[in-house]
Amino acid sequence: MENVEHRTSRQHVVDMCRTMLERGYLKATEGNVSVRIPGRELYAVTPSNYGYERMRAEDVCIVDFDGKHVPDGSGVELKPSIECGMHANIYRERPDVNAIVHTHQPYASALAFLRKEIPALTDEQVRFLGKKVAIIDYAPSGTGFLAKNVQKKVAGGDNAFIIANHGVVAVGTDPERAVFNMALLEKVSIAYLLALTTETGKVYTIPAAIREIAFGKLRKDEKRIAEQITKAVPPIRVPVDEELPSADEVKEAPRAETGYAISEYLDVDDTMRRLKALVDQPTRGLRHDALLDVLNYFETKCRGSKEITDRAKKRIPGGVQHNLAFNYPFPLAVDRAEGAYLTDRDGNTYIDFLQAGGPTILGSNYAPVNEQVAAVIRESGPVTGLFHEYELKLAEIINQYMPHIEMYRSLGSGTEAVMAAVRAARAVTGRKMVIKVGGAYHGWSDTMVYGLRVPGSFRMNAKGIPFGVTARTREAFPHSIGELRRKLIENRVRGGTAAVIVEPLGPESGTRPVPKDYNEKVRKLCDEFGALLVFDEVVTGFRVGLGGAAGYFGVTPDLTVFGKAVSGGYPMAGGVGGRADVMSVFGSGLDGKSGAHIQVGGTLSANPLSCAAGYFAIQEMARTNAPVIAGRAGDRLTRGLQRLIDKYGLPYVAYNQGSIVHLECSGVMLMDMRSPIKLLKENKGRKRLMEQMGAAYAAHGIITLAGSRLYTSMADTDEVIDAALERFDQVFAQVEGV
Repeated sequence: MENVEHRTSRQHVVDMCRTMLERGYLKATEGNVSVRIPGRELYAVTPSNYGYERMRAEDVCIVDFDGKHVPDGSGVELKPSIECGMHANIYRERPDVNAIVHTHQPYASALAFLRKEIPALTDEQVRFLGKKVAIIDYAPSGTGFLAKNVQKKVAGGDNAFIIANHGVVAVGTDPERAVFNMALLEKVSIAYLLALTTETGKVYTIPAAIREIAFGKLRKDEKRIAEQITKAVPPIRVPVDEELPSADEVKEAPRAETGYAISEYLDVDDTMRRLKALVDQPTRGLRHDALLDVLNYFETKCRGSKEITDRAKKRIPGGVQHNLAFNYPFPLAVDRAEGAYLTDRDGNTYIDFLQAGGPTILGSNYAPVNEQVAAVIRESGPVTGLFHEYELKLAEIINQYMPHIEMYRSLGSGTEAVMAAVRAARAVTGRKMVIKVGGAYHGWSDTMVYGLRVPGSFRMNAKGIPFGVTARTREAFPHSIGELRRKLIENRVRGGTAAVIVEPLGPESGTRPVPKDYNEKVRKLCDEFGALLVFDEVVTGFRVGLGGAAGYFGVTPDLTVFGKAVSGGYPMAGGVGGRADVMSVFGSGLDGKSGAHIQVGGTLSANPLSCAAGYFAIQEMARTNAPVIAGRAGDRLTRGLQRLIDKYGLPYVAYNQGSIVHLECSGVMLMDMRSPIKLLKENKGRKRLMEQMGAAYAAHGIITLAGSRLYTSMADTDEVIDAALERFDQVFAQVEGV
């Protein structure tokens, strides 16, 4: 049964039939039931003249929207219901309908013989079934005439109908709702028949105003569900029998030279089309009961985390020290990290796709690096205050794999490194203006908290920062080379542009992925306008490959900013490197020969602990081919997620750039100020959905970055990825409408 095509939809049909058999709404082989197959113009329908009590998923037939049987080669040769045309017409006419029930239940059938429609008796009836339960004109069973008659009536938006001298049709936004509507129709039919026989002509209906309010709610729901069909794009098809990419094979294969994590650059146009469709559609989150189960997991299984983070709120603003640790409904306190796993304070183990925000490409708590770092620290301690050999060794090994980094200056973090790069660019060029890409995150320095995360938001997040500090910062919209050129031209009258700073994969580590030639075009513009090109490789440095994104794209920046990965996840992680003539402005001490100097520093910036950790981590990445292995793990995870998204007909978008995997369920990171009303109206709801999905993943043993980004590492074997995909499968099965 596992290999049966469209198994989930077929099983829905079987489950609906079993439910109705148990409740007495189906008898023997009468009636028929169908379920729309997500993302395809197909539906699963009961076979003709086949007992429902013995029906299996593989017995259910697949039919297209022309009403034609689509054999799937399963070896089961049952014929579909003779009412296929009727079902097909309903699905074509009503994109909000995902399940249909046609039965000959007794009380509603009695009204079919009387040809008596049911008026608006209760607000519940109108809320779920429509303004009235209309009579569909008679036509012989299984004919095109009957199919057309049904299609005309369902177009009005009602969800239940009585077919003259035949039976009933009930439709729903999902299988459960279709069965509910059918049962509600029978309940209303009983009441109406009793009322008619008790006092003919004295049956009262609900007030017209109440009817319109209830029907308005029904139409609102139907419109929301319909948009999930009409605004969707065909999903990426991943056949069930397709073999997923293997990280294990890369690990075992001999290699001649260091490669890159990105095996094939993604189709940016197609990815952005899918992301736009996701943002255009209403959100699809967990069912209410599933969300309650998630919250119950945290309350019952994570009591230790809750206790310590509640205590932390008294001494730490917000209860945690780093933004990555904020998660819904409360932060998890981790006691142990090793390889691909995290263990929290309560002993729960999770697959770790956070990897400290990206730097641990070798996997968490990597023993060979720890042992070598410990040997260095035993001799020097974590800091000396004077020069240490590993400061030079780190600079040399960075240059070995990134020759364009002719000189390197260690600093405390990626934020500090960006500050230093901007200061250096201004000192070297004598210009003041800096351009970033809207939505990108380059740390929290005053200059860069501008257009943060939301393109076009300018100073929206700049509380506590004087206006003058950001007066010389500009943002260009993602992907728009034309807008970047315009900003460069505008800056000429303001004294020129000192630097253009970009994340080479796109803002927020590729949340808005850039075309492959984007960085090359930016390089040409910088040369044309005399600006320095700064690559922010805080995440991509070493994760994309030992040559960084610069090596992958074949584009040489003037300055490169490093962060977390440059010390393999050890603290004091950051630095800036680049051309020797530009880097000369960082000259320290009494050296005044190089011209202008800028003031940067930090007692602990180049400490032996961090520099040794960075040196040994890069050395180990080169020895093990970790970036490429992690990249293939990302390929396997992404392809598996795409298969699950297709399986459940979800609007979610999964794509990756090597070991940086994006799983967008709400699209909140794709919203911008070009649609301010939509942003204002939907931002909170979409953010809340992202948080809830992140919590659901955690409750199923997976830690992600904010429920939308996943970093794979060398520790992620095929077995680990497959276990993660099984857990994602469990979560996706609990999404509304599945």
